[in-house]
Amino acid sequence: MLLWSSGVINAQTFFHGTIASGGKPLTDITIIVGNTGRGTKSDTNGYYLITNIPKGSHHIKYSGVGYYTHNVRINFTTDTVLKNIELSESSSQLKEVVVTGVSRATELRSNPVPVAVITKQQMERTVNNNIIDAITKGVPGVTAVTTGPNVSKPFIRGLGYNRVLTLYDGIRQEGQQWGDEHGIEVDQYGISRAEVVKGPASLTYGSDALAGVVNLIPYVPVNNSRVVTGDLTTDYHTNNGLIAASIGLAYKPSAWKYALRATAKSAHNYRNAIDGYVYNTAYQEYILSGMARVDKKWGYSQFSATVYDNKQEIPDGSRDSITRRFTMQVAEGASDDIKDRPLAPQDWLSSYGVTPIHQHIQHYRLYNKTEVKLGNGLFNSMLGWQQSVRREYNHPTLPQQAGLYVVLNTLNYDFRYNLPSLKGWETAIGLNGIYQTNTSRDATDFPIPDYNLFDIGAFLFLKKSFGKIDVSGGLRYDTRHIDWPDFFVGTNASNRFEQKADPNNSTGSRLQFPEFKHIYNGVSGSLGLTYNVSERLLLKANVARGYRAPNITEIGSNGLDPGAHIVYLGNRSFDPEFSLQEDIGLIAYLNDADVQVELFNNNIQNYIYQSRLDDEQGNPVIIVPGNVTYQYQQSAAQLYGGELTVNLHPRSMKWLTINNSLAYVTGINKNEALRAQSNDAAKYLPFIPPLHLRSQAKAGLNKSYGMFSKICVIAGIDMYAAQNRYYGLNDTETATPGYTLVNAGLSSTIKTRAGKPLFDLSVQADNLFDVAYQSNLSRLKYFEYYSTSPNGRKGIYNMGRNISFKIIVPF
Repeated sequence: MLLWSSGVINAQTFFHGTIASGGKPLTDITIIVGNTGRGTKSDTNGYYLITNIPKGSHHIKYSGVGYYTHNVRINFTTDTVLKNIELSESSSQLKEVVVTGVSRATELRSNPVPVAVITKQQMERTVNNNIIDAITKGVPGVTAVTTGPNVSKPFIRGLGYNRVLTLYDGIRQEGQQWGDEHGIEVDQYGISRAEVVKGPASLTYGSDALAGVVNLIPYVPVNNSRVVTGDLTTDYHTNNGLIAASIGLAYKPSAWKYALRATAKSAHNYRNAIDGYVYNTAYQEYILSGMARVDKKWGYSQFSATVYDNKQEIPDGSRDSITRRFTMQVAEGASDDIKDRPLAPQDWLSSYGVTPIHQHIQHYRLYNKTEVKLGNGLFNSMLGWQQSVRREYNHPTLPQQAGLYVVLNTLNYDFRYNLPSLKGWETAIGLNGIYQTNTSRDATDFPIPDYNLFDIGAFLFLKKSFGKIDVSGGLRYDTRHIDWPDFFVGTNASNRFEQKADPNNSTGSRLQFPEFKHIYNGVSGSLGLTYNVSERLLLKANVARGYRAPNITEIGSNGLDPGAHIVYLGNRSFDPEFSLQEDIGLIAYLNDADVQVELFNNNIQNYIYQSRLDDEQGNPVIIVPGNVTYQYQQSAAQLYGGELTVNLHPRSMKWLTINNSLAYVTGINKNEALRAQSNDAAKYLPFIPPLHLRSQAKAGLNKSYGMFSKICVIAGIDMYAAQNRYYGLNDTETATPGYTLVNAGLSSTIKTRAGKPLFDLSVQADNLFDVAYQSNLSRLKYFEYYSTSPNGRKGIYNMGRNISFKIIVPF
C-alpha cells in the first residue's frame, strides 16, 4: 500500500503559487488551465493549488473582479510547478460582473449585449421618489413615463409598458403594468443594485423583454455569525413633504442567514411655480420584506417574501378657468360639470391624508431561488407566486365603492442548467414562463375582462472565447395561451352603477367582452461578439430578434380605467410584435477617462401604440364624460439612436470625476397610408424622449475635518432638448419646449472623536433654480379641459425645486 500510494503521489502534477497586487494577497482570483477543465480560486492568503495537470504546454488565465486579466503559457515538465503572480488593478467597470440577460454570472466586458449597472451608492446620491427615478438618473437611454412623483414606468430607448420587463431578484414583476398609472411595486431602500439590459432580451426571458430588462436586485447581507447587524435610513423631501423611514436587520446564527426590512413613506401633494400644489398627488406606502437563505457546499437555497401596500391619489387636472386653482369632484354623471366644480380646500393641498378619489394597490410576493452544483455543471431554479390587488376609488358620492377592483394571481417558474464547459464552450439550456389569472371583483368599471394566461418558453444559450473574441448567442421558442369567457355587465339596483353580471343568468345585462381564445407563438434569438482589442479597448456588436405577445389591454380592453381617466379600446386581431435590433459599441478605459459609444437600429413588425380617438369632425370621442378615449393601433415602426458616455477621472486629481452622457432616440411610424392621410402628423411614435445631455462633477475629499469624513460634493445639469418629433394625430401629443435643470448635493460620514462612524448624511437638491417645465413623458402634461388659459400655460407642470435630507445609520 505504501509503494502504491507513493506512485500515485509522484504521478500527480502540483501547480501552486500566490497571487497579489501591490504586495497584498488577493482572494477569489480565478485560475483556469487551458482546456483541461482544471481550475480553482485563490484563498484568503492569495494561495492556490491545482493538481492532476497533464504534462505539456498549457495556457493559464488569472482573472478577478477589479483586476486586469493575466495570461501566461507554462510548459509542465516537472511534477511541481510554482508560479507567483502580481495582478494590476483595473477599472471596476471593466471587470463588473452582471447576472441579467445571461445564462450565468458574466463579466460586463465579455457580454456583447449593452448592459448598464447602477449601484446603491449611486442611487443614494440622487433625489428619488421611487426606484425608477434613481435608474433614469443613472443610466443613459432609460427614461420613464410618469403620472406624478410616485408613478414612473421605465422606458428603454423609446420603448416601454410591456416591452420592458421589470424583474425583482430575477423574478418577473407582474402587477397590471399595462396601465399608465401603474408603477413599480418595489421597496427602493432595499435594492443593492440595478442592472439594465438595453435591447431585446427575449432569448432568456421571452415575451415582454422586447425592449430590455430592468433587474432590481435586493440586498443580501453578509454578516458575522450570531451578530445582529442592520441599517436605519430616514429621508425627507422639501417639495412634497415626503417622509420616509426604512430599517433593515440581518442575523446569521449558523449556515442560515436571515434578513428583514420594513419601510414607510408618506407625502402630500407636490408643487411647482406654475400650478402651486398639484391636487391629488399625495401617497402613502408601506413595505415589508424578509429573506432566509442557507449556503452549503452543494450550493444555496433562498426563500423570500414581500408585502407592499400603497394608497395614492388620482389626479384629473380639473380646475377653475380663471384662477387656475384645482377643483375637486363632488358629483357624478350628468350632475358633474367638470368645468364647474368647487375649489379644492387649501388645507387638503398640504395634507398627508388621502382623499376619497384614490387607488389602493397591494402586492404580495413569495419565491424560492435554489442553486445546486451538479458535478461541473450548475442547476438553477426559481419558483414564485405573486398577487396584485388593485382598487381604484372614483365615486365621490359613494367613496367606499371601488370603480376598478382587479385581482391578478401569477405563478412564476424558471429552470436553467449550465452544462460543464466542453472544449471552451459554455452552454446553458432553460425553461421559464408564467401562469396567470385575472379576476374583477365588486367594481363599477371593467376596462379588461377576466382572463387566464399560460406562457412557456425554452432556450439554448452558447458562449465561447476565440482568443481575443468572445462570442455568445442562442435561440428561443415561446408560446402563450390566453383566453376568457363571455363577460356580462348589468346594473346594480342598489347604487345604479354597473356591476359584473352572472354569465349563467345574463337577462337584462350586456355582453362587454365576448369570449376569446388565442395562442401566440414566437421565435427569438441573438448573436453577438466582443473583440478585446486590448485590456482597455473593446468593440462590441450584437444582433437580436425580440418577441412580444399583445397584452390584455391591447387585445381585450373595452372600458374606463378610472386611474388613467382613459377609455381604452383594444383589437382582438393584433399579431405579436417582432423586433430586429442591431447594436454596435465601443468601450475605451483610458488612463484619465472612460469612453463608451453605443449605437442601435431597431425595426419592429406589428408595433402597437395608443392613439386618441376623434370623430369625423375632429372632436374627441367621449364615451365616459370627463375621460378621453384611446384606441390601439398597429403598424411597422423603426427606432434608432444611441448613447455616448465620457467619464473623466484625471490621475493628477484623483479626488475629481466628471461624468457626462448623451442619449438620443427617434421613433418612426411606418404606416405610410396613415401618415399621408394625416399630413405626417402620425410620422413619429408616441412617448419618445428628446435629446438628453447629463453632466455631473463629483469631488471626493479623503481628509477628515473634525467630525466629518468621506466628504463628497456633487454638482450637475440635466439638459433636455425640445421635442418637436411627436405623435400629433388627433392631438395625442403636442410639442414640448426644452429645459435645463441644475442639481447639487453634499454627503459625508459623521464620526465620533475616536473615529467611529456614526451615520452617513447627504443633502441633495433637484431643480435647484425651481425651473417650471413639462416633460414630454409626463401624462399630467395633457390633463387640461380648456382650449385657452389666462396665463398661457396648459396642463400640469412637473415638480419644482426638491431638496432631500437623508441619514443612513449602520449598526
